[in-house]
Amino acid sequence: MKRYATKLVITGFTVLMSSMLLKAQQPESKTFSWENLPVISRPVFKNDTTIIPAAGTSAFALKTAMIQKAIDDCNKGGGGVVVIPAGMWVSGPIYLKSNVNLHLLRGAMLTFTRDKNQYKMVSGDYEGKSAARNESPINGSDLKNIAITGQGIIDGNGDVWRAVNQSQLTPPQWKEKIDGGGVLSDDRKTWFPSVQFKDAQQKGKSMLIAPGQDLSAFADMKDFLRPNMLVLKNCKNVLLEGVTFQNSAAWCLHPILCEDLTISGVTVKNPAYAQNGDGMDIESCRRFIVENSVLDVGDDAICIKSGKDEEGRKRGKPTAEGIIRGNTVYSGHGGVVIGSEMSGGANNIFIENCSFIGTDKGLRFKSTRGRGGIVEHIFARNIVMKDIGSEAIFFDMYYFVKFATDGKRDETPTVNAGTPIFRNMTFSNITCDGAKIAVFIRGLPEMKVQNILISDSRFRTDEKVKLIDTSNVRLERIYLEPEIHPSVSNH
Repeated sequence: MKRYATKLVITGFTVLMSSMLLKAQQPESKTFSWENLPVISRPVFKNDTTIIPAAGTSAFALKTAMIQKAIDDCNKGGGGVVVIPAGMWVSGPIYLKSNVNLHLLRGAMLTFTRDKNQYKMVSGDYEGKSAARNESPINGSDLKNIAITGQGIIDGNGDVWRAVNQSQLTPPQWKEKIDGGGVLSDDRKTWFPSVQFKDAQQKGKSMLIAPGQDLSAFADMKDFLRPNMLVLKNCKNVLLEGVTFQNSAAWCLHPILCEDLTISGVTVKNPAYAQNGDGMDIESCRRFIVENSVLDVGDDAICIKSGKDEEGRKRGKPTAEGIIRGNTVYSGHGGVVIGSEMSGGANNIFIENCSFIGTDKGLRFKSTRGRGGIVEHIFARNIVMKDIGSEAIFFDMYYFVKFATDGKRDETPTVNAGTPIFRNMTFSNITCDGAKIAVFIRGLPEMKVQNILISDSRFRTDEKVKLIDTSNVRLERIYLEPEIHPSVSNH
């Protein structure tokens, strides 16, 4: 087999912007490096332990009040550990409290009820914007020193919330869906949980809350407002460790505006067909670590966000000072993803010693005109990938934009606050065995993807490198090999 090394340096025209605009969009940040990584504080809890007693009733009876009372009482007593013993625990939405560690023993399954009447309609977040949602199974706001730990399982019962296409299921699974209730689309190729869900989706109803709009305006589409399974907002010193989180109705783990966040040794599972079945979406958080975890999900796996469009820019909170290491990702639209809702920016994120196996893309960066935000100082090393569906390393500033089939370029707009900036990143020792394209980078004519170094890496792919509207993209000591396709012979 022919093997060859390519050293490629591509430069482009310097993008001229006013110093005022650059200053306005440039986030303040400390200087970090592999030798000087961010330091994340972990919560500390009192030794006081409360063990929730067996209810003595049906395993399928709601235990919401019992679990919530244990959490509340622990908080009032100064904090400690609330233990959920082995067994089945069915609950409605619960609210974490400061200084409490909710600990699930091995063999404990906390499963959230299929009864949607237990979930109130609330004002929440959707892709960085204010939106009507159903109450999340696990909630927390403005808290300090909180944790969910142990070896148990937390199940969101997501299948009762989301639609699914016939093509995504096996014939027996499709029959089981239909027999279990719900309604079909007019062409009988999509299953919906309810008539209300079908009506909202087919009419394109929006869950976004307009200024002055009351939640009552969404009453006729409540069933459509799928909840994220865990939402922690504006919390400090957060720990998620050891637990399996699975089967969420939408995003699984969603910390937003948190500081000192540790996610360690967790397993996150969603069906491959799960709509918006992201594993974890870390939004506008500062100082975080995601380590030694396994994800197998239906959308982006480990995703970095910071708000969407003007609302995200007004918030002005980048996701910053993060470490992502030692994780394994199986199914997912991307192993580690930044965007597309990154209008507050992202910086100083360090990714290492991760494995992506069978994901659609490996390292994925996505945005579009109108987002704005600066994404920079992203570092990745020692990443291994196998059987990637599309691109191993992927940048695209045209997320969800359709292109003319004749290949004509659109008119180049002027640079403004809505122009996304991706620059100043270094990737090394990336190994990919199987993908369509090794490196794909597509910037904007008015704002190129700038200053990217990829070095000491090996790719076995169908196609090699495709660069569009880039400036100072350097590929050094890159080994490119053609993908091996097994031959089939008949005897």
